[in-house]
Amino acid sequence: MVYTKSYYVYLLTNWTNKVMYVGVTNDLTRRLYEHKHKIVDGFTSKYHLNKLVYFEETQDICAAIAREKEIKKWRREKKDNLVKQINPGWRDLGEEL
Repeated sequence: MVYTKSYYVYLLTNWTNKVMYVGVTNDLTRRLYEHKHKIVDGFTSKYHLNKLVYFEETQDICAAIAREKEIKKWRREKKDNLVKQINPGWRDLGEEL
């Protein structure tokens, strides 16, 4: 049996879609739980960012980290367009996980 690990690059926002956060994790469900329950102090808890609006999956941690850094450098408009490609209604995708 071959076990492959998954890594996720994800974008969170608040309920007004004003502030955005880009992160990477190996367990998206656990990480969303941590964001929603403000388990870790920091940017996401300060700005109430817990609405998952976009994520990508890969089996390569280096690729995930590189993609996270790439997206973080983008202007807000480009991040918004990335979200709109797969989630035009800005639904909370975390509710579907």
